[in-house]
Amino acid sequence: MNKKIFIGTDSGATTTKFCAVWENGEPVSSKVLQRSTSSEKGRDAVIQAWISGTGEFLAQNNLQWSQVAGVGLAVPGPYERYGVWSNTPNLPKSFAGWDFYTDYKNALAKQAGRELPLVCGNDGNYGGVAEARLARGDSKATVLMLMPGSGLGAAFVGADGLCLDGDTLAGMEAGHMPVPLHLLGLGGSKPFTCGCGRDWGCVEAYTTISGLPQLLAEFIQRHPEHELAKSAAPIKEKVLSLRTRAQKGDTLALEIFDFQARVMGIHVANLSMAFDAGIVVIGGGLMDHEATTPEFRERYMNAIRAAAQPYLWAPQKKTIKIVPAELGELSQAIGAALVAMYHSRGQA
Repeated sequence: MNKKIFIGTDSGATTTKFCAVWENGEPVSSKVLQRSTSSEKGRDAVIQAWISGTGEFLAQNNLQWSQVAGVGLAVPGPYERYGVWSNTPNLPKSFAGWDFYTDYKNALAKQAGRELPLVCGNDGNYGGVAEARLARGDSKATVLMLMPGSGLGAAFVGADGLCLDGDTLAGMEAGHMPVPLHLLGLGGSKPFTCGCGRDWGCVEAYTTISGLPQLLAEFIQRHPEHELAKSAAPIKEKVLSLRTRAQKGDTLALEIFDFQARVMGIHVANLSMAFDAGIVVIGGGLMDHEATTPEFRERYMNAIRAAAQPYLWAPQKKTIKIVPAELGELSQAIGAALVAMYHSRGQA
Protein backbone atom coordinates (compact mmCIF):
# COMPACT_ATOMS: atom_id res chain seq x y z
CA MET A 1 0.00 0.00 0.00
CA ASN A 2 1.31 3.42 -0.93
CA LYS A 3 1.97 5.60 2.10
CA LYS A 4 0.75 9.18 2.05
CA ILE A 5 3.29 11.98 2.08
CA PHE A 6 3.23 15.75 2.49
CA ILE A 7 5.47 17.86 0.28
CA GLY A 8 7.42 20.86 1.58
CA THR A 9 8.51 23.57 -0.87
CA ASP A 10 10.89 26.21 0.49
CA SER A 11 11.31 28.94 -2.10
CA GLY A 12 13.73 31.85 -2.01
CA ALA A 13 14.49 34.33 -4.76
CA THR A 14 17.27 32.22 -6.26
CA THR A 15 16.91 28.68 -4.88
CA THR A 16 14.00 26.42 -4.00
CA LYS A 17 14.38 23.41 -1.72
CA PHE A 18 12.14 20.36 -1.72
CA CYS A 19 11.53 17.71 0.92
CA ALA A 20 8.62 15.71 2.34
CA VAL A 21 7.35 13.97 5.46
CA TRP A 22 5.40 10.76 5.98
CA GLU A 23 2.01 10.68 7.72
CA ASN A 24 3.78 10.31 11.08
CA GLY A 25 5.84 13.48 10.52
CA GLU A 26 9.14 11.72 9.89
CA PRO A 27 11.18 13.13 6.98
CA VAL A 28 11.14 11.10 3.77
CA SER A 29 14.78 11.97 3.20
CA SER A 30 17.64 13.53 5.13
CA LYS A 31 18.75 15.24 1.94
CA VAL A 32 17.02 18.28 0.56
CA LEU A 33 16.72 18.74 -3.22
CA GLN A 34 17.76 22.22 -4.38
CA ARG A 35 16.90 23.74 -7.73
CA SER A 36 16.81 27.22 -9.25
CA THR A 37 13.66 29.23 -8.53
CA SER A 38 14.02 30.99 -11.91
CA SER A 39 12.41 34.16 -10.54
CA GLU A 40 14.29 36.25 -13.10
CA LYS A 41 12.21 34.55 -15.81
CA GLY A 42 8.88 35.59 -14.32
CA ARG A 43 5.91 34.14 -12.49
CA ASP A 44 5.14 31.22 -14.80
CA ALA A 45 8.75 30.06 -14.62
CA VAL A 46 8.61 29.99 -10.82
CA ILE A 47 5.45 27.87 -10.82
CA GLN A 48 7.07 25.49 -13.31
CA ALA A 49 10.19 25.31 -11.13
CA TRP A 50 8.09 24.37 -8.10
CA ILE A 51 6.20 21.68 -10.02
CA SER A 52 9.24 20.18 -11.75
CA GLY A 53 11.28 20.23 -8.55
CA THR A 54 8.54 18.40 -6.67
CA GLY A 55 8.35 15.82 -9.46
CA GLU A 56 12.10 15.34 -9.35
CA PHE A 57 12.06 14.86 -5.58
CA LEU A 58 9.32 12.25 -5.90
CA ALA A 59 11.24 10.38 -8.61
CA GLN A 60 14.48 10.40 -6.58
CA ASN A 61 12.68 8.81 -3.64
CA ASN A 62 10.59 6.31 -5.64
CA LEU A 63 7.35 8.12 -4.83
CA GLN A 64 4.28 8.97 -6.92
CA TRP A 65 2.04 12.01 -7.21
CA SER A 66 -0.81 9.73 -6.12
CA GLN A 67 0.81 9.54 -2.66
CA VAL A 68 0.85 13.31 -2.13
CA ALA A 69 -1.82 14.24 0.45
CA GLY A 70 -0.94 17.91 0.79
CA VAL A 71 1.67 20.55 0.03
CA GLY A 72 3.22 23.30 2.12
CA LEU A 73 4.94 26.33 0.60
CA ALA A 74 7.44 28.39 2.64
CA VAL A 75 8.22 31.79 1.15
CA PRO A 76 9.56 35.12 2.42
CA GLY A 77 7.21 38.02 3.12
CA PRO A 78 5.82 40.56 3.28
CA TYR A 79 2.36 39.73 1.94
CA GLU A 80 -0.64 41.82 0.91
CA ARG A 81 -2.84 38.98 2.15
CA TYR A 82 -2.68 35.21 2.42
CA GLY A 83 -0.90 33.81 -0.63
CA VAL A 84 -0.32 37.21 -2.26
CA TRP A 85 3.08 38.86 -2.26
CA SER A 86 3.66 42.51 -1.49
CA ASN A 87 6.91 44.30 -2.40
CA THR A 88 9.35 41.58 -1.39
CA PRO A 89 13.12 42.20 -1.24
CA ASN A 90 15.21 40.22 -3.76
CA LEU A 91 12.23 39.36 -5.98
CA PRO A 92 11.28 41.17 -9.22
CA LYS A 93 8.95 44.13 -8.74
CA SER A 94 6.46 42.40 -11.03
CA PHE A 95 5.88 39.83 -8.29
CA ALA A 96 4.16 42.41 -6.05
CA GLY A 97 0.45 41.62 -5.98
CA TRP A 98 0.95 38.11 -7.39
CA ASP A 99 -1.51 35.52 -6.06
CA PHE A 100 1.08 32.75 -6.07
CA TYR A 101 -1.12 30.57 -3.85
CA THR A 102 -3.88 30.23 -6.45
CA ASP A 103 -1.46 29.74 -9.34
CA TYR A 104 0.50 27.05 -7.49
CA LYS A 105 -2.67 25.32 -6.31
CA ASN A 106 -4.00 25.20 -9.88
CA ALA A 107 -0.69 23.87 -11.22
CA LEU A 108 -0.58 21.17 -8.53
CA ALA A 109 -4.12 20.07 -9.41
CA LYS A 110 -3.24 19.86 -13.09
CA GLN A 111 -0.09 17.84 -12.37
CA ALA A 112 -1.67 15.47 -9.84
CA GLY A 113 -4.96 15.07 -11.68
CA ARG A 114 -6.88 16.12 -8.56
CA GLU A 115 -7.04 19.05 -6.16
CA LEU A 116 -4.32 19.02 -3.51
CA PRO A 117 -4.60 20.90 -0.20
CA LEU A 118 -2.04 23.72 -0.12
CA VAL A 119 -0.86 25.90 2.76
CA CYS A 120 1.62 28.75 2.57
CA GLY A 121 3.44 30.87 5.09
CA ASN A 122 6.57 32.69 6.13
CA ASP A 123 9.73 30.64 5.60
CA GLY A 124 11.16 31.53 9.01
CA ASN A 125 7.94 30.53 10.78
CA TYR A 126 7.85 27.20 8.98
CA GLY A 127 11.49 26.55 9.85
CA GLY A 128 10.49 27.01 13.48
CA VAL A 129 7.78 24.36 13.14
CA ALA A 130 10.34 21.76 12.07
CA GLU A 131 12.90 22.67 14.72
CA ALA A 132 10.18 22.72 17.39
CA ARG A 133 9.07 19.18 16.60
CA LEU A 134 12.63 17.96 17.04
CA ALA A 135 13.45 20.04 20.13
CA ARG A 136 10.29 19.25 22.12
CA GLY A 137 10.29 15.48 21.52
CA ASP A 138 7.23 13.94 23.16
CA SER A 139 6.46 17.03 25.25
CA LYS A 140 3.99 19.82 24.48
CA ALA A 141 6.49 22.57 25.27
CA THR A 142 6.10 25.80 23.33
CA VAL A 143 9.13 26.78 21.29
CA LEU A 144 10.72 30.08 20.30
CA MET A 145 13.21 30.02 17.44
CA LEU A 146 15.70 32.73 16.47
CA MET A 147 17.77 32.24 13.34
CA PRO A 148 20.35 34.95 12.58
CA GLY A 149 21.66 34.96 9.03
CA SER A 150 21.51 37.81 6.54
CA GLY A 151 18.52 38.90 8.65
CA LEU A 152 16.95 37.60 11.84
CA GLY A 153 14.32 34.92 11.27
CA ALA A 154 12.01 34.21 14.19
CA ALA A 155 9.14 31.90 15.03
CA PHE A 156 6.91 30.96 17.93
CA VAL A 157 5.40 27.49 17.86
CA GLY A 158 2.50 26.62 20.15
CA ALA A 159 1.63 23.36 21.86
CA ASP A 160 -0.31 22.32 18.74
CA GLY A 161 2.90 22.40 16.68
CA LEU A 162 1.79 25.34 14.54
CA CYS A 163 3.49 28.71 14.20
CA LEU A 164 2.09 32.11 15.10
CA ASP A 165 1.30 33.94 11.85
CA GLY A 166 -0.66 36.95 13.11
CA ASP A 167 -3.69 38.63 11.55
CA THR A 168 -1.69 40.26 8.75
CA LEU A 169 0.86 37.41 8.44
CA ALA A 170 3.48 39.58 10.15
CA GLY A 171 3.47 37.65 13.41
CA MET A 172 6.89 37.07 14.98
CA GLU A 173 8.80 39.62 12.93
CA ALA A 174 10.91 39.75 16.07
CA GLY A 175 14.02 40.90 14.23
CA HIS A 176 12.45 44.34 13.90
CA MET A 177 11.66 44.91 17.54
CA PRO A 178 13.83 47.58 19.21
CA VAL A 179 16.87 46.61 21.23
CA PRO A 180 17.44 48.26 24.66
CA LEU A 181 20.28 50.50 23.52
CA HIS A 182 21.24 51.58 27.04
CA LEU A 183 22.38 48.02 27.83
CA LEU A 184 24.74 47.66 24.87
CA GLY A 185 27.61 49.94 25.87
CA LEU A 186 28.28 51.26 22.39
CA GLY A 187 30.04 54.57 21.92
CA GLY A 188 27.47 56.35 19.79
CA SER A 189 23.92 57.12 20.84
CA LYS A 190 22.44 56.87 17.33
CA PRO A 191 20.80 53.48 16.64
CA PHE A 192 22.19 51.29 13.87
CA THR A 193 20.20 51.51 10.65
CA CYS A 194 18.11 48.56 9.50
CA GLY A 195 16.98 47.61 6.00
CA CYS A 196 13.33 47.80 7.10
CA GLY A 197 13.64 51.57 7.51
CA ARG A 198 12.79 51.79 11.20
CA ASP A 199 14.84 54.20 13.29
CA TRP A 200 14.46 52.64 16.74
CA GLY A 201 17.41 50.23 16.59
CA CYS A 202 16.10 46.91 15.27
CA VAL A 203 17.57 43.80 16.91
CA GLU A 204 18.38 42.49 13.43
CA ALA A 205 20.96 45.24 12.90
CA TYR A 206 22.87 44.13 16.02
CA THR A 207 22.75 40.36 15.60
CA THR A 208 23.09 39.46 11.91
CA ILE A 209 25.29 39.69 8.82
CA SER A 210 23.37 42.77 7.67
CA GLY A 211 24.60 44.66 10.72
CA LEU A 212 28.22 43.52 10.63
CA PRO A 213 29.50 46.56 8.67
CA GLN A 214 28.18 48.85 11.40
CA LEU A 215 29.51 46.62 14.16
CA LEU A 216 32.93 46.41 12.52
CA ALA A 217 33.04 50.21 12.23
CA GLU A 218 32.24 50.46 15.94
CA PHE A 219 34.64 47.80 17.24
CA ILE A 220 37.55 48.55 14.91
CA GLN A 221 38.03 51.81 16.81
CA ARG A 222 39.16 49.72 19.77
CA HIS A 223 41.74 47.93 17.60
CA PRO A 224 43.43 50.64 15.47
CA GLU A 225 46.39 48.37 14.70
CA HIS A 226 44.29 45.47 13.50
CA GLU A 227 44.82 44.17 9.96
CA LEU A 228 41.26 45.08 8.99
CA ALA A 229 41.78 48.68 10.15
CA LYS A 230 44.52 49.07 7.57
CA SER A 231 43.01 46.93 4.82
CA ALA A 232 41.69 48.47 1.61
CA ALA A 233 39.50 45.42 0.93
CA PRO A 234 35.78 45.98 0.25
CA ILE A 235 33.66 46.07 3.41
CA LYS A 236 31.74 42.95 2.33
CA GLU A 237 34.99 41.00 2.13
CA LYS A 238 36.03 42.26 5.55
CA VAL A 239 32.83 41.33 7.36
CA LEU A 240 32.57 37.93 5.70
CA SER A 241 36.06 37.12 7.01
CA LEU A 242 35.02 37.68 10.63
CA ARG A 243 33.56 34.24 11.28
CA THR A 244 36.75 32.51 10.13
CA ARG A 245 38.91 34.98 12.07
CA ALA A 246 36.90 34.40 15.25
CA GLN A 247 37.43 30.66 15.04
CA LYS A 248 41.18 31.29 14.83
CA GLY A 249 41.08 33.36 18.01
CA ASP A 250 41.08 36.85 16.49
CA THR A 251 40.28 39.22 19.36
CA LEU A 252 38.35 41.77 17.30
CA ALA A 253 36.19 39.13 15.63
CA LEU A 254 35.49 37.37 18.91
CA GLU A 255 34.43 40.65 20.53
CA ILE A 256 31.95 41.25 17.71
CA PHE A 257 30.35 37.79 17.92
CA ASP A 258 30.33 37.92 21.73
CA PHE A 259 28.46 41.21 21.40
CA GLN A 260 25.96 39.72 18.94
CA ALA A 261 25.38 36.81 21.32
CA ARG A 262 24.80 39.19 24.23
CA VAL A 263 22.18 41.13 22.25
CA MET A 264 20.58 37.85 21.25
CA GLY A 265 20.41 36.77 24.90
CA ILE A 266 18.77 40.03 25.92
CA HIS A 267 16.28 39.54 23.10
CA VAL A 268 15.54 35.98 24.25
CA ALA A 269 14.66 37.37 27.68
CA ASN A 270 12.55 40.12 26.11
CA LEU A 271 10.57 37.63 24.03
CA SER A 272 10.23 35.34 27.04
CA MET A 273 8.24 38.10 28.75
CA ALA A 274 5.66 37.83 25.97
CA PHE A 275 5.68 34.16 25.00
CA ASP A 276 7.10 32.24 27.99
CA ALA A 277 8.37 29.46 25.73
CA GLY A 278 9.85 26.42 27.42
CA ILE A 279 12.47 25.93 24.71
CA VAL A 280 14.44 28.48 22.71
CA VAL A 281 16.16 27.21 19.55
CA ILE A 282 19.07 29.21 18.10
CA GLY A 283 19.84 28.56 14.43
CA GLY A 284 21.49 30.33 11.53
CA GLY A 285 24.95 30.26 10.02
CA LEU A 286 26.77 30.55 13.35
CA MET A 287 25.28 27.15 14.29
CA ASP A 288 26.29 25.53 10.98
CA HIS A 289 28.31 22.42 11.82
CA GLU A 290 30.13 22.56 8.50
CA ALA A 291 31.18 26.19 8.87
CA THR A 292 31.86 26.58 12.58
CA THR A 293 33.78 24.66 15.24
CA PRO A 294 32.16 23.11 18.33
CA GLU A 295 34.17 25.53 20.47
CA PHE A 296 32.84 28.56 18.59
CA ARG A 297 29.25 27.34 18.76
CA GLU A 298 29.49 26.59 22.48
CA ARG A 299 30.98 30.02 23.22
CA TYR A 300 28.16 31.70 21.28
CA MET A 301 25.43 29.66 22.98
CA ASN A 302 26.89 30.18 26.45
CA ALA A 303 27.02 33.94 25.88
CA ILE A 304 23.34 33.93 24.89
CA ARG A 305 22.38 31.96 27.99
CA ALA A 306 24.41 34.23 30.29
CA ALA A 307 22.92 37.41 28.82
CA ALA A 308 19.35 36.12 29.08
CA GLN A 309 19.52 34.91 32.69
CA PRO A 310 19.39 38.22 34.59
CA TYR A 311 16.19 39.29 32.80
CA LEU A 312 14.16 36.07 33.00
CA TRP A 313 11.42 35.54 35.57
CA ALA A 314 12.50 33.31 38.47
CA PRO A 315 10.65 30.16 37.26
CA GLN A 316 12.01 30.66 33.74
CA LYS A 317 15.58 30.76 35.02
CA LYS A 318 15.15 27.17 36.21
CA THR A 319 13.10 25.70 33.38
CA ILE A 320 13.91 27.40 30.06
CA LYS A 321 16.15 25.50 27.67
CA ILE A 322 18.24 27.39 25.12
CA VAL A 323 19.51 24.91 22.53
CA PRO A 324 21.11 24.95 19.06
CA ALA A 325 19.11 24.15 15.93
CA GLU A 326 19.71 20.77 14.33
CA LEU A 327 18.10 20.68 10.88
CA GLY A 328 20.05 23.37 9.05
CA GLU A 329 18.90 23.90 5.46
CA LEU A 330 16.25 21.18 5.81
CA SER A 331 14.18 23.05 8.38
CA GLN A 332 11.98 25.28 6.22
CA ALA A 333 11.04 22.63 3.65
CA ILE A 334 10.31 20.08 6.38
CA GLY A 335 8.39 22.70 8.34
CA ALA A 336 6.22 23.49 5.31
CA ALA A 337 5.45 19.79 4.91
CA LEU A 338 4.62 19.47 8.61
CA VAL A 339 2.20 22.41 8.50
CA ALA A 340 0.44 20.74 5.55
CA MET A 341 0.25 17.53 7.60
CA TYR A 342 -1.10 19.32 10.70
CA HIS A 343 -3.78 21.03 8.60
CA SER A 344 -4.85 17.68 7.18
CA ARG A 345 -5.43 16.46 10.75
CA GLY A 346 -7.58 19.46 11.54
CA GLN A 347 -5.07 20.89 14.02
CA ALA A 348 -5.21 24.33 12.47
